[in-house]
Amino acid sequence: MAIEINEEVSQGTVEQRMVYESGNEMAAYAAHQINYHIMGYFPISPSTEVAQFLDLMKANGQHDIKLIPADGEHGSAGICYGASTAGGRVFNATSANGYLYMLEQMPVQSGTRFPMVLNLVCRSVSGPLNIHGDHSDLYYALNTGWPILMCRDPQAVYDMNIIAIKLAEDPEVRLPVIVASDGYFTSHQKRRVQTFAHKSDVHAFIGEPPKQFPHVLDRNNPITVGPYMNEPDYINNCYQQSVAMYNAGEVFDRIRQEYRVLTGRDYPILDLYRMEDAEVAVFLMNSASEIIKDVVDQLRAKGIKAGSIAPNMIRPFPQKQIAEALKNVKAVTIGDRADSYGAYGGNMTMEIKAALFTEGNRDTMVISRIYGLGGKDFYAEDGHRLFELAIEAAQKGRVDVPFDYYGHTPGDPNKKPQRVIEPMKYEDLKTGLITVDKDETTGQLKVKVPPIRQLTKKPKRLAPGHGACPGCGIFSGLELFFKGIEGDIVALFHTGCAMVVTTGYPYSSHKATYIHNLFQSGAATLSGVVEMFWERKRRGELEHLNLPDDFTFVMITGDGGMDIGMGPAIGAALRNHKMIILEYDNEGYMNTGAQLSYSTPLGHRTSTSNVGKNQGGKLFHHKDTPQIMAATNIPYVFTGSEANPQDLLKKAAKAQYYAQNEGLVYGKILITCPLNWLSEEQIGQSLIDQAVNSCFFPLYEVENGVTTITFNPEEKNKRIPVGDWLKNMGKTKHLTKPEYAEALQSFENEVERRWSRLKAKHENPYL
Repeated sequence: MAIEINEEVSQGTVEQRMVYESGNEMAAYAAHQINYHIMGYFPISPSTEVAQFLDLMKANGQHDIKLIPADGEHGSAGICYGASTAGGRVFNATSANGYLYMLEQMPVQSGTRFPMVLNLVCRSVSGPLNIHGDHSDLYYALNTGWPILMCRDPQAVYDMNIIAIKLAEDPEVRLPVIVASDGYFTSHQKRRVQTFAHKSDVHAFIGEPPKQFPHVLDRNNPITVGPYMNEPDYINNCYQQSVAMYNAGEVFDRIRQEYRVLTGRDYPILDLYRMEDAEVAVFLMNSASEIIKDVVDQLRAKGIKAGSIAPNMIRPFPQKQIAEALKNVKAVTIGDRADSYGAYGGNMTMEIKAALFTEGNRDTMVISRIYGLGGKDFYAEDGHRLFELAIEAAQKGRVDVPFDYYGHTPGDPNKKPQRVIEPMKYEDLKTGLITVDKDETTGQLKVKVPPIRQLTKKPKRLAPGHGACPGCGIFSGLELFFKGIEGDIVALFHTGCAMVVTTGYPYSSHKATYIHNLFQSGAATLSGVVEMFWERKRRGELEHLNLPDDFTFVMITGDGGMDIGMGPAIGAALRNHKMIILEYDNEGYMNTGAQLSYSTPLGHRTSTSNVGKNQGGKLFHHKDTPQIMAATNIPYVFTGSEANPQDLLKKAAKAQYYAQNEGLVYGKILITCPLNWLSEEQIGQSLIDQAVNSCFFPLYEVENGVTTITFNPEEKNKRIPVGDWLKNMGKTKHLTKPEYAEALQSFENEVERRWSRLKAKHENPYL
């Protein structure tokens, strides 16, 4: 992370510097100045950059934060909770469905009163999947017991992050704090930001971590964290937490005044703009609240007494302050960037109505509009329309439409998407050229696969026109695998590159039935589909469809999906559903920007395992997923490569047989990602070939517990040193330099150890 620094200084008592950076960069910059002890994280757009920037700074020796890549957001929340119980300072960042995945942990942390700071970079909660900014994840946070600070721009992201840790650790609060900013609006847009020039001034403001509170590392004061608690103790605990939450409002007010003296910047609980004599107002949060100020000025120029309200804190909710601000306002339009479905208004509408009712204001009319969902832009003209609603109500003395959406488009039946690609013909998919027979005496499968050229007439199951990067190995690998599958399939795709680039509404590249679900739920979801198919078939409910044969059910996942979704995948394997889990492994979380996955090998550069003077790529070895899945005793496990097409075709045919007749199959194929491997796209297949010939990615199968190596480069005199493969990729070239010799040796030793163990299993069916 390169921060461009100028020597401009604002009003205040500390030296400050001006930078020009985004909200995500400023969250990371504040964190590095605070120098947290621990950050547990898992990448999800648009918050991913926060960890990336911190890792880059770590590689360059700019901070001492221990960055821990979790297996998913639930795991990252657990890491952070555990770290906070151990008495240090803890940091995290997430968005949208990632936040919902960790949601179970949020009340645990606040209910046991361990402080930390979480940056929630707000984004739409699917489905359908959308990665752009609104407040649907933020509204889930309202009942978790975390104070919530709001950020309208990158400057506020920086300032609120520094205020947040001081607030969280205050003895009157002792709660974890959320710092919320708008995804892609604030997180990625660069602005001029003033920062503390010296870390020492940051540390002087926030103080040392409190030492007077219990933690789990004090052997002289053993404690129990999170005990089982019955009434009346539980309600008493909740009451104490409630008191702490309301204290947070008063403590924040004190801290922000201290901060104003130091920096010249102030964050009152409500940002009121020209509200002193306003008769009509609009309430908006975060990034849109800056745009509405221009609209206020334009209306004031026309003689209309307009004003705007934006909160800098929504937990605790500033009830009295809002009621006071609206006491002379005839009508207010409240814009909610998320709906509370069925409540006739978003969460802010409900809370402002409650504030007015509680404080005795029955005169101010309230108009509720849901706007800006899924990152829909908000412009000044939209602000004028929201004000027009309030002006109209003030003139009429009534609200004609209290609740509605703003900015949506009514559906037009004449524009209903039409089918472009007709369903594939069964006779084209069932060629009869591939046969699988079981030898009843030996139990072995006999597979006959023709030369690939004879399968070229078999239709592709994915249509051209998807948005994959040039040279992407996913679809050539998948299509080769699908060539070995006869008949109809039902496919489920995890979130990932293959999902995103093929299903941009209203278009789809999928020519067979397709389902999407999130990383952590895919295997469970497809197992439900599988069991429903067999149960409906048993009951005779599918006879009218005239199915010529049984479906083959296939879950497609990246290596990320087999990290965050590992638990459900193992669960499906242990239940032995009749389905295939096919993993395309490109050695990273490429869909969110090439972060490390647990399948990323040691020493490889990613955006969260950077190479610098203090760090040489990923710090731990890659996960051996096929061996993990083989340990569940499923009927068939295999690895494959498009560089060995006949081998992969045979394994696909076997996979289909086992999935239709015996149970779950897991397969892993290695594919290229030129964009993030930093390699030439035309050498993709040769890179995969080198990965196989170096024995980094051995080709084998585990059939009913018996391991067979299906391609041995040593026997073919094709074995090459691991370095011959690594030198051809930009992400690994550094490993061939003398200063990384130790890391390269460790990687080579691990490759050899796994290869030797695999050969031993090949030679002994009991291993």
